[in-house]
Amino acid sequence: MSAEIDIPRARRLALIRAGLLKPDWTSLPKRATGRHSRARRAAHQVIERFGYLQLDSIPVSGARTHGLVLASRLEGFDARFAESLLQRGEPLFEYWGHEASWLPMELYPVLGFRRREFAVHPWWGDVLGKNPQITDEILRRFETEGPLHSKDFEGARKAGSWWSLKIAKKVVSALWSAGHICVVERRGFQRIYDLTERVIPGEHRDRDLPVEDALEALLLKALDGHGWATTPTLIATWRLTKRRPQIDAALERLREKGEIVPCALDVEPNPSTPRKSIPGWIRPRDLELAERAVGLRPRAGRGVLLSPFDPVLWDRARVQLLFGFEQSIEIYKPEPQRKYGYYSLPMLMGDQLIGRVDLKAHRKADRLEIKSLHFEADDPPPKHREAARLAIERHADSVGLPAPSP
Repeated sequence: MSAEIDIPRARRLALIRAGLLKPDWTSLPKRATGRHSRARRAAHQVIERFGYLQLDSIPVSGARTHGLVLASRLEGFDARFAESLLQRGEPLFEYWGHEASWLPMELYPVLGFRRREFAVHPWWGDVLGKNPQITDEILRRFETEGPLHSKDFEGARKAGSWWSLKIAKKVVSALWSAGHICVVERRGFQRIYDLTERVIPGEHRDRDLPVEDALEALLLKALDGHGWATTPTLIATWRLTKRRPQIDAALERLREKGEIVPCALDVEPNPSTPRKSIPGWIRPRDLELAERAVGLRPRAGRGVLLSPFDPVLWDRARVQLLFGFEQSIEIYKPEPQRKYGYYSLPMLMGDQLIGRVDLKAHRKADRLEIKSLHFEADDPPPKHREAARLAIERHADSVGLPAPSP
């Protein structure tokens, strides 16, 4: 069995699966106010949908990306509350997902193959093997002292000389990547570590999935968040690079089980180009959902701001294909070279990306500044301006600052 989907259906399906259209369609909560268990459970539901919540340290718009992603799905959610989601006993853990992410606890056994591979650190090589005495001493400190910050190892003495803080931090990071220690919480966005057996429940810690089963689980979870996706997008979701033969085999097994079907995206040509299709994958239930969603009329006039690292946006080629929107992250560019701003937030209205706004929070002055505002249309209609106003108001409310006038 194979299928075909057009761009409007794929775009709307992507937003439904991402939790950015009506809750009746997304099956995710609409609101989550306050700082209590209900808001926490709603956040967990959003994270469960994607399988990860990407972390980033930049709070310039009033909150970091993990808070912005949740606030864009959950009306009334305090984006700053996201900082406290990772706690001992909560069904989340921190590890390498798409990037450094918070992930549902049930994925801990799934990522066992990655922890085994990262026994040799992907950037620094065999840090643990080359520093066995430091590694053993650091593990002993966790055993006797409990949770520790990497800075707690500054000035630690070994064999009559002072450890290099740089080496100690690398060892701690390598111990985390290899699964010997876990992040138990963050304070001021800084990691606090403890031994894995004190953080991860035994039913998750004591089993690892075979890599074949793990890849199948990750591919299905990626499709849960995307709806329709190409193989390269599925690979990039979990950074499964250099595994293409294994990925192709896993996709074929899932196809044989009826979990997924091949699905070509029909791309309408320009007058000067031939018609083409792009191969991809979809879950059968989402193919049906995409067809039913044809009659869905997203509400115009209401807008929402998205983090530049939102799961809908990080695949820039996909964003261009589905939305006709050139997603741009300019934090690494010198200011004179920026077109839209340091940390511009795309604006979603219905199923269209209509522009972007660069915001800066001034906490001491209790002010949210609009650094720049750009619409996709040269002469944006009033409904786009109204959507932008409402989106900025919602964002300001989520970060606890007065809304500026666009």
